Amino acid sequence: MPSFSYVARTIQGQTVSGVIAADSQQQALRSLDEQALFPVEVREGGKAGTGDRRKKVSSTSIAVFYSQFADLLRAGVPALRSLDVLYKQTHNVVLKEVLKEVREDIASGQTLADAMDKHHNAFSALHVSMVRAGEKGGFLEEVLSRIAIFTERQNELRNKVLGSMLYPAVLMMVGGGVLVFLLMVVVPQVRGFLQTDKLPGITIFVFSVCDLLNAYGYWILGGILMLGALITGFFRSETGRFYMDRMQLKAPLVGSIFVLVAICRFCRILGTLLKNGVPILQSLKISQDSAGNMVLADVIEDATESVRKGATLSKPLGNSKLFPLDIVDMIAIGEESNNLENVLVTIADSYEARTGRKIDLAVRMLEPLLLVMMAGVVAVIAIALLLPILTMSAGGI
Repeated sequence: MPSFSYVARTIQGQTVSGVIAADSQQQALRSLDEQALFPVEVREGGKAGTGDRRKKVSSTSIAVFYSQFADLLRAGVPALRSLDVLYKQTHNVVLKEVLKEVREDIASGQTLADAMDKHHNAFSALHVSMVRAGEKGGFLEEVLSRIAIFTERQNELRNKVLGSMLYPAVLMMVGGGVLVFLLMVVVPQVRGFLQTDKLPGITIFVFSVCDLLNAYGYWILGGILMLGALITGFFRSETGRFYMDRMQLKAPLVGSIFVLVAICRFCRILGTLLKNGVPILQSLKISQDSAGNMVLADVIEDATESVRKGATLSKPLGNSKLFPLDIVDMIAIGEESNNLENVLVTIADSYEARTGRKIDLAVRMLEPLLLVMMAGVVAVIAIALLLPILTMSAGGI
């Protein structure tokens, strides 16, 4: 029986909330009325859809769930019994509640896809569409296995990108901390021993920066934080996200990496959907929503319109100048040979490996560059302090 979460008021005017089981929303409203509760909001879904609505289930947990679910179904275990087993085994609190409600919805006669579609914090539209196609086509176990593999590969690519950027980020933070320590602690202490007349220009510059930080350091920090908050707020808006996505794709050196990551994601999503029997127009719509880049999403939208009019998919992708020519040619060959889904997955596999190599190369180039920059800044401070000392020593001789 489906669950409904509600917010209601008592006769005394107190606000109460909870979850009630009912066959329909109308029956839930009648049940609340029988309890002398005046409903303010009633929506389908239990705790997983209310209190934990904002808590996303990690993609790693979802991949494990799909893999285990597929194994149980392949072994002949009924779906309800499989969900019971997975519910007892999982340690993720949010996923546990989601599985409980999915099982209740299936027991009440709903399909697995419809039950999953109520929990967007756990199951994406991509996964729901693939499961729906698998249910209709009678190959649900295979679909679940493919979703698990797809999710794991997406996690590997994302973790590779994040892991590669971790060391440079730590290096920049440590370098910035060392620089601030030198300017605000070391330089003022040494400055007291130096003669203030006839200082070299580089020393005057370093002392000016030191005075600026000591006099207005907190204001500068506050300004940086405020500016960061404003920039973050802008890039969270739709316009800001579009500009950010476009800057990522056009960025020197790393722009090609962002392009390949976005294209690999698109090819894998579209190829996986087509391979599981989802119609191409619906697959393109889901790929557009899951692209992760608004510039690429606009290109996919144009391609969708082209396909809807009976044209090819490869032509608008090639006209966008975003897709490399070799990828466009492979997609065109896949369309001509009626093997597009396999070609797209092959493109994703090949270019994900190539992207991984580019990321490794970029990080290996970035690390020494950051070290050289840090060494250069420290060298400037050291020279600024040593020149007056050497001048004083020469004068003393």
